[in-house]
Amino acid sequence: MRVEQLTNALGAELVGVKLADAIHDDGLFAEIRANLVKHRVLFLRDQDISRAEHVSFARRFGELEDHPVAGSDPEHPGLVRIYKSPDQPNDRYENSWHSDATWREAPPFGAVLRCVECPPVGGDTMWANMVLAYENLPAHVKEQIADLRARHSIEASFGAAMPIEKRHALKAQYPDAEHPVVRTHPDTGEKILFVNAFTTHFTNFHTPARVRFGQDANPGASELLRYLISQAYIPEHQVRWRWKPNSIAIWDNRSTQHYAVMDYPPCHRKMDRAGIVGDRPY
Repeated sequence: MRVEQLTNALGAELVGVKLADAIHDDGLFAEIRANLVKHRVLFLRDQDISRAEHVSFARRFGELEDHPVAGSDPEHPGLVRIYKSPDQPNDRYENSWHSDATWREAPPFGAVLRCVECPPVGGDTMWANMVLAYENLPAHVKEQIADLRARHSIEASFGAAMPIEKRHALKAQYPDAEHPVVRTHPDTGEKILFVNAFTTHFTNFHTPARVRFGQDANPGASELLRYLISQAYIPEHQVRWRWKPNSIAIWDNRSTQHYAVMDYPPCHRKMDRAGIVGDRPY
């Protein structure tokens, strides 16, 4: 296996390896996992694997999870089908920087995403290194956010377009999760900036140390949150991947965010994703 680094921020392409072999080869899988932690997102071309093999490989990282809104393959629980078609021109909900499912109490460890069909041009995906994003923050901002916590909501994101009764039912099933704004990577001990498009507000900002008068609380908190979320937008923190059929991306959801670029006309774009159960951020 050859590892080709793609940017100085994150990302590496694995060449000369078949993921299907890693299902049964402990040494190969350990090498892939170590490179995932190091490079944060891995890419492979020409991986003509079955859905069963896709699930079996992803399950080597841990148990898989379904998504309450996106549809899953009925024969392979945990394999979410992210399918766009020209018959659904308004179904374009992808283009925001996010870590998957941070509205869960225990967000995913990561994911294995395979391209089944894609536009001839466009529809790339971008990833951002949120360890680097934290490291590059000014010192006074790091001090300000060291003990901050924030809410992450499925109701305010996937649920926003639902009828109110359905939206409330979704929130009852998945109450807003509270996570540290700066989480610690459980494998490396690195600090990670952990706010994204699912984050709605800080829960402990309104203290005498941060607020002179009550009227300071809302603009102070919202402007800081907007600034922190924008750190994923910086090109020096990113890598961009152009899809082809049977290309695969594996990413560490704990230390990255990603963005599906919606720069293609209504057409077929079919992606299979296996999300891996994670642990509670600390």
